[in-house]
Amino acid sequence: MKRVVVGLSGGVDSSVAAYLLMEQGYEVIGLFMKNWHDEAVTISNECPWLEDSNDALLVAEKLGIPFQTVDLSEQYKERIVDYMFNEYERGRTPNPDVLCNREIKFDVFMKIALSLGADYVATGHYCRKDTIEVNGKEVHQLLAGADGNKDQSYFLCQLSQEQLSKALFPIGELTKPEVREIAAKMELITAEKKDSQGLCFIGKVRLPEFLQQQLQPKEGVIFEVGADAQTYAEATPQFTSVKEQLAYEAKNIAYNPQMGKVVGKHQGAHYYTIGQRKGLNVGGTKEPLFIIATDVETNTIYTGQGQNHPGLFRKALFIQENEIHWVREDLTLTDGQTMDVMARIRYRQPLQKATLHKFDNGMYISFQDAQSAIAEGQFAAWYHGDELIGSGVIS
Repeated sequence: MKRVVVGLSGGVDSSVAAYLLMEQGYEVIGLFMKNWHDEAVTISNECPWLEDSNDALLVAEKLGIPFQTVDLSEQYKERIVDYMFNEYERGRTPNPDVLCNREIKFDVFMKIALSLGADYVATGHYCRKDTIEVNGKEVHQLLAGADGNKDQSYFLCQLSQEQLSKALFPIGELTKPEVREIAAKMELITAEKKDSQGLCFIGKVRLPEFLQQQLQPKEGVIFEVGADAQTYAEATPQFTSVKEQLAYEAKNIAYNPQMGKVVGKHQGAHYYTIGQRKGLNVGGTKEPLFIIATDVETNTIYTGQGQNHPGLFRKALFIQENEIHWVREDLTLTDGQTMDVMARIRYRQPLQKATLHKFDNGMYISFQDAQSAIAEGQFAAWYHGDELIGSGVIS
């Protein structure tokens, strides 16, 4: 009997994952990760982790499996929370959930599981894994979940072959309604429980208040740039190479105060992100204002009216060499190579037609259609069909 440690989160997905593994004949152990102590910044009044760990315990009792709690809050603070503060301070928009899977669930947590004699670690992610042979070598594939509405492969885009080899995703072939149905039939306490919202393990967080623990508020100015601004009408230059053209298409516009008019004040450019609409507290415009750029050096925010404002769109993005990650190492591109893929720049975004262009200093992704709100610090992930083959941090 192979032993599997399931990350029981107190939600319905991981509960059903544990049940399915038992049905398949595995020896199952439930482990709850406690990763957060600070209730001051969570929005809900009740303490989310206490309720969650209690639900996880009740599920383990119902299934008759051993259960324990591990406290990973120190590693979580070090690897996830400090990284978030650092990224926001630099004016970038991190994705803590992607990092949490790479650094916590499939690293720190996985090591604890293996020390308990586990052969595998299982989670309640909506994604699938397959194993094929390439040149006589075992290669693990990360595939989209069968439920198109819930596919979570994007959140696992930074996993390595080593991590995938030890991972199981028992609910990947199911839809959410099917998962709830199984939980109800098994009378699991989590059957009707709402999906958790917000940050991996922390719950819903008031982001500015959360960031204010480290990043001091400082008042700055909000500018509005008109859609008819001169910068959007400039003629495209002649390019001498593909690389030069891609660099041009991926480049951020360098905004300055002369390009717009003052429409309000903010409490710190580092609290905001490209494409953001809520939280600006500027009224009186015909269409809602969207953030088209932030400048943490000058503590300035630039906005434009409406979701079709030209300042929101770019045709390409760049990923630095050290931030390119191939899940499928056998498909790695070398300098000068290109690859047609489907890509997304955020969770839930429908896949977009794109081409990867590899150069010595990194990689460009050029899109068939210009993309809205490409945010530095977020992850771009690329696919062949329903297989996620690589990802990287947008620079």
